[in-house]
Amino acid sequence: MADKAGLGHPQLTLGVGLRDDARFENFHGDRNLSVAQRLKLLCDDDSAPVVVLCGDDDTGKSHLLQAACHWAEKRGRTAICLSMDELIGFDPGSLTGLEFADLVAIDDLDRIIGNEEWEEALFHLYNRIQDCGNRMLVTLGDTPGALPFALEDLLSRLGHGVLLQLGLYRDDDHLIILRSRAEQRGLVMSDEVASYILRRAPRKLGELLAILDRLDDHSLRAQRGLTVPFVKSVMDW
Repeated sequence: MADKAGLGHPQLTLGVGLRDDARFENFHGDRNLSVAQRLKLLCDDDSAPVVVLCGDDDTGKSHLLQAACHWAEKRGRTAICLSMDELIGFDPGSLTGLEFADLVAIDDLDRIIGNEEWEEALFHLYNRIQDCGNRMLVTLGDTPGALPFALEDLLSRLGHGVLLQLGLYRDDDHLIILRSRAEQRGLVMSDEVASYILRRAPRKLGELLAILDRLDDHSLRAQRGLTVPFVKSVMDW
């Protein structure tokens, strides 16, 4: 990773493969739509060296992180998307050279909080990214000031960025997201079926979409549409 030319694709050795459906146009639900729109605008605004997406696991942070990478690529920029869950298994020195990407997106930065070696490596990466005139985008479970960072300098740098706060989805958002994702898969989901699923499914968006995966798989194999009896049979409700 000696120069910027080597960062032509976001899926580097340490990078996360971008989901094709993780785009701004596929981000549904009214609750966090304004945050998504603000982030999209920020992707074309180089004034802030770091953008921090804050929110619980069920708020669409990872989706928006990858959407920003897709948006950068669409505009001919280089981007790399990293998962701290995976990255923490490497040596902190693995961050060397990432600053040459136009956008460095790091998911679940919470994973290194309290790890002084990793925090220092992230601090130096931030500085190198700023020196190169590039951008860092990170996700956290809460605002930086509410988290127990060991390195005050890293906390200070994150505090200088643009903070975007995501809220938990409501039932009407879950309904919109469920039906939109079903439509993307070519599944016809009536109001009756969607309401039936929501009355019985967990309220976590990830678990709800896992149910959709299961229904999609069974629907394809059985060559049947989504009806309440079919959903009830597949899910054993």
